[in-house]
Amino acid sequence: MSSKLLKQFIGASMEPTLMLVTELMRGGTLQKFLWSTRPQCPDLKLSLSFALGISRAMEYLHAIGIIHRDLKPSNLLLTEDKTIIKLADFGLAREDAEAEMTTEAGTYRWMAPEMFSMDPIRIGVKKYYNHKVDVYSFSMILWELLTNSTPFKGRSNIMVAYATATKMRPSMDNIPSEIEPLLSSCWAEDPAERPEFEQISDFLANILRNVCGSLTSSPNLFETEHPTGNELVNSPVTNCLMDKDAENSKKKHRSSCCCFMSAYDNSL
Repeated sequence: MSSKLLKQFIGASMEPTLMLVTELMRGGTLQKFLWSTRPQCPDLKLSLSFALGISRAMEYLHAIGIIHRDLKPSNLLLTEDKTIIKLADFGLAREDAEAEMTTEAGTYRWMAPEMFSMDPIRIGVKKYYNHKVDVYSFSMILWELLTNSTPFKGRSNIMVAYATATKMRPSMDNIPSEIEPLLSSCWAEDPAERPEFEQISDFLANILRNVCGSLTSSPNLFETEHPTGNELVNSPVTNCLMDKDAENSKKKHRSSCCCFMSAYDNSL
């Protein structure tokens, strides 16, 4: 994980008005990049390297106890050469605490089901959810990177919310079979069944090395202390990718873990 994958804050000025100075990302947003290449899909290696960069950025954010709550392509920025992706826009971010938070914070197409309510609720009503809402949002972005399509395209915000809350998910057609288990786990209805970003990063890094070959661009994505090769077989990740705590993982979500781990082990 690395803070280098977050858009860098440079400074602030109070005069003549409050201004924040941040790193200039000349490549624009991931959303604009995807729109510019439609109907073609980005190269698989590029898509997965972007996904890995996002995962590593979120891994860092969650490690310091912050939930982004608005993870989406328009909040992800690219360098001018379109090889490095960075996370931006922390306007809705907040601490991950054992407390209730505002519901429906974020953008509907990428919002986790636990942030919706099927029953009418009053404005300002809060409910409990945790950092796993970002994992769900990541699954929608990963799906977009692999299909270059918009999740629930053509549906209004209300219809998107209804589809998400009733367990509807985008089609898996044309998704590489090696990636299907990751998507299924990341957009699981139960937040506890979604993996942590540490496990997602390991999975994607392994796919890039073994399915796509060596990564020739964006080498800094691998400047972390994650285990590689045979070390992954003996890591806590291989005990259960759905739970960061290896001891608790033996008691939770055995069926989901087996599905994800089977695909993970086969990719080694």
